[in-house]
Amino acid sequence: MKKLLLLLTFCTSVAFAQETVKQTSQFSIAGKVKKGSVITMDSLKQYTIQTIGDIKITDHTGVFKHKDDKLKGILIKDVLSHTLFNVSPKLLSTLYFVFVGADGYKVVYSWNELYNTEVGNHVYILMEKNGVKAADMKESLQMTSMMDMKTGRRYLHNLDKVIVGMAE
Repeated sequence: MKKLLLLLTFCTSVAFAQETVKQTSQFSIAGKVKKGSVITMDSLKQYTIQTIGDIKITDHTGVFKHKDDKLKGILIKDVLSHTLFNVSPKLLSTLYFVFVGADGYKVVYSWNELYNTEVGNHVYILMEKNGVKAADMKESLQMTSMMDMKTGRRYLHNLDKVIVGMAE
C-alpha cells in the first residue's frame, strides 16, 4: 500500500510539473479599437529594433531571480501606433491595455502611462535576449518594462493578445 501511495504521489507531481508552454508567433489587438489587427513575428521586423541592455528580474518583493543579457526590442507604442482607438481624443486618458500571455497571465498599462510618461519609452516587445532571437525562444513574444522597480511583475511571456479597454 505504501508503494502504491508513493507511486501515485510521484506520478501526480510529475503530471503537474509538466506544464506545456505555448510559444506564440503572433498576437491580436482588439477591444476599443476601430479595427482589430494581428501582429506577426514577420510584421514586427518593420519596426526599429533597439538595443536595450541587460535587466535583473526580481519578484514582487524585489528578490533577485535571474538576469537577462543583451536585450533588443521594439517599443510597444511603436507597434500600437497603427491602432486607431474607438474613442474621441478627449477620452484617450480613460483607455488601458491588458497584455495577455498564452498562459492567461495579464499585465496592465494605462494609455497615459504609455503615451504620457517616461515609462512608455521603456516598454518593449523583446526581439532578442541572451543572444537568442525571439523566434528561437521557448517563450517567444516577451515584453517588459525596463523602468519598473520590481521587474518580474510586468515581464510577460508568450504575448497572445492585447485588449484595449476603457475605464467607466
